[in-house]
Amino acid sequence: MLEALTHKLTGIFDKLGRRGKLSEGDIDDALRQVRMALLEADVNFKVVKEFVSRVRERAVGAEVLRSLTPAQQIVKIVNEELIAILGGEPGQLSSPGDSPAVILLVGLQGSGKTTTAVKLAAQLKQRGQRPLLVAADTRRPAAIEQLKSLGEQNQIPVHSEDASVPAPVICQHALSQARERGSSWVIVDTQGRLHVDDSMMKELEEIRALTKPSEVLLAVDAMIGQDAVRVAQDFHDRIGLTGLILTKMDGDARGGAALSIRSVTGVPIKYLGTGEKMDALEPFHPDRLASRILGMGDMLTFIERAESTFDQQQVKKLEDKMRGGDFDLEDLLGQMRQIHKMGSLGRLVEMIPGFSKFASHLPDVDGEQHLKKLEAMILSMTQEERRNPAIVDGKRRSRIARGSGTTPKDVNQLLNQFRQMQKLTKSLTRGKMPKNIGDMLDMPLR
Repeated sequence: MLEALTHKLTGIFDKLGRRGKLSEGDIDDALRQVRMALLEADVNFKVVKEFVSRVRERAVGAEVLRSLTPAQQIVKIVNEELIAILGGEPGQLSSPGDSPAVILLVGLQGSGKTTTAVKLAAQLKQRGQRPLLVAADTRRPAAIEQLKSLGEQNQIPVHSEDASVPAPVICQHALSQARERGSSWVIVDTQGRLHVDDSMMKELEEIRALTKPSEVLLAVDAMIGQDAVRVAQDFHDRIGLTGLILTKMDGDARGGAALSIRSVTGVPIKYLGTGEKMDALEPFHPDRLASRILGMGDMLTFIERAESTFDQQQVKKLEDKMRGGDFDLEDLLGQMRQIHKMGSLGRLVEMIPGFSKFASHLPDVDGEQHLKKLEAMILSMTQEERRNPAIVDGKRRSRIARGSGTTPKDVNQLLNQFRQMQKLTKSLTRGKMPKNIGDMLDMPLR
């Protein structure tokens, strides 16, 4: 996510930091590079111009130029100005007193609107709420079936009717059903088009008047850059948006939409879609995204994911085993299963301060297949082999490979990387950082 922009900005500030004391010319040179990096990332020209101007105004002050750590002061200023561009305050859903509260989800076809509706419902359900999904995209029958299927998979009720029924009527019926069921939220998946047109907007205006939503959220594809800003502006001008959900952020290496859309439209970003899985929808925090962009990680999101994924008693038990040097392959398998729930290894490493530079060097693999391969090998071992991998010799490797449908080379690689991980955990528990940390992060199994 935003990899290209992060790489360029961290390079600029690393170079600036090596100069020690800075002159006004040094700052101007660095800001010219920042300006080019932002423009190449497809950030709106006006936003870039105002951003660089504000940073320069603050950076050439006496408190920076006379500072013992001027480069760090400039990074601090850039971070604060990025947060300001992104809106300053974290995005939150506004829930009125009346129940059910309605979320009208709008967007163009292909923006990920339907899957986003289910992700949002799943988050609300996890918080103890009772969401009801409404299939109101009657122009694309596949959208109705998709919503029903995803709702069933995630045990979330879906109100749907025949595609011949007008969408506003479906929404009226859905609200009646929601009151009968005692639903706390109604999420309406509206029709999408390949472009913004008058008939589409008229239908949305009618649905908005009937449902009186507390939120009108636009799901917009972050990968389309400045087109995302134009789409958001068109929807906002016509129906009045209360928030934005930037989808496909995991595929956006540039960052133009994320850094432009709030400033240009005035509409707050409320969520980031960061993958296809149901938990890949992050509440938007401007300070956390700014920190990621500058390569400083995002430990708060990392901790929140870990707390929602890991059982604390298991974590304490594992910590004790690691400190005692008893970490084995059964523990590794358990941890890989848990980590897999949190997201890809590359995304997790990006969140750890100082580690984002390693993310691009990590293997780009299918996480599901990766885990299945690792599971097959470990489960093909005897209990003794899992707890004491040192006893696995050539004969045992061949047997494990046959049982798991892999090769002796794969088994050998697993064992070698497990030994690396043992070294890493021992070093970290002693408060040391190994020099070959980049190699050790490239595990387990490619």
